[in-house]
Amino acid sequence: MQIKTILNRVQKFKSFVYGAVRWVEGASVPTLEVELESRSNSRPECSGCGQRRPGYDRLPERRFEFIPMWGNKVFFVYAPRRVECPDCGIRVERMPWVSGKHRLTEAYAWFLASWAKRLSWKEVAEAFRTSWDHVFCSVERAVTWGREHQDLSGVKAIGVDEIAWQRGHRYLTLVYQIDGHCKRLLWVGEKRTVKTLLRFFRWFGKERSQLLEFVCSDMWKPYLKVIAKKAGRAINILDRFHIMAHLSKAIDEVRAQEARELKEKGYEAVLTKTRWLLLKRPENLTDKQETKLADLLRYNLRSMRSYLLKEEFQLFWQYTSPYWAGEFLDKWCTKTMRSKLEPMKKVARMLRRHRPLLLNWFRAKKQFSSGIVEGFNTKAKLTTRKAYGFRTYRAAEIALYHALGALPVPKTTHEFF
Repeated sequence: MQIKTILNRVQKFKSFVYGAVRWVEGASVPTLEVELESRSNSRPECSGCGQRRPGYDRLPERRFEFIPMWGNKVFFVYAPRRVECPDCGIRVERMPWVSGKHRLTEAYAWFLASWAKRLSWKEVAEAFRTSWDHVFCSVERAVTWGREHQDLSGVKAIGVDEIAWQRGHRYLTLVYQIDGHCKRLLWVGEKRTVKTLLRFFRWFGKERSQLLEFVCSDMWKPYLKVIAKKAGRAINILDRFHIMAHLSKAIDEVRAQEARELKEKGYEAVLTKTRWLLLKRPENLTDKQETKLADLLRYNLRSMRSYLLKEEFQLFWQYTSPYWAGEFLDKWCTKTMRSKLEPMKKVARMLRRHRPLLLNWFRAKKQFSSGIVEGFNTKAKLTTRKAYGFRTYRAAEIALYHALGALPVPKTTHEFF
């Protein structure tokens, strides 16, 4: 079977035919050139308005890289015609295998973009003997097309969080759709400020924002302020993961301070190597850790009182009624404020300030939690690590949309993967 026959099966262009196929002598890697010719009596298509117009002249031949065949590079060679358009003036004709002034064919760009979801961009470039820039441009084209054609209807629940992506406290704000029927990255913004989240709501649109029913977020004040203003009808559910993280941090502070005091006073170092023992859930402890915990509970230590308060707070999540959950929360906060444990009292004051938002988790019937958001955050961090970090925000943004955005792709007559 000839190469022209294969190309006509997998990549046929209207008004164009394949001509001669030849080897490129002296190329660093095996390379094939395939000539493309316009059909006789066919009129070129204006790249501005898309209408068929009379020809003007021809430009010199150009090479457009196509998908490699059996490890051989493949280039289309074509001398573009210029058209004389009464509306657009003198324009280069529209060529169906390429977009704009790119030198990579559309099929090759989508081919590289699809592999960039499975491998790092560097690995894709090495595997197909191309450059990192070509892979990036292909992914950027795929993301641009997908963002223009994605369907934003039916978004009822979103999750808002941030991740650190570079040193020096540089953050990205990420907004996810967390509906049962669709979970994806909706938007990425640089920094974690009021202006950042306001940009999301401007992009999302006022009408869609008013139709939101649930918003999951942490207790970061800029987020809470913008959500209340732009999505006031939605139930704002606080991030359960971060609440428990605050409790764990408070226990660690109490334990570290008490361990230093015991050491200074010459007492037995009973709290040595107990950090993870106190932070773990009881069901996740090993047999050795269970024995150690039972021994510690015999002492009247501040660390153990903090641990017991944290474990008691776990009962909060088992309620179903917002009213009774609120009653439990009030009693727990009162008890904690009397404990004389300043880090735990700080958490109790924080929970009191956010009491209505905490109870929204029960009003939402426990349908949404931060687990989905944290799972996406883990994938987002992995995406940035796969390329060993990105020097520019634009590269990080493109990579995250490509990996987590569930973006649509155009329908093609043949898939090359």
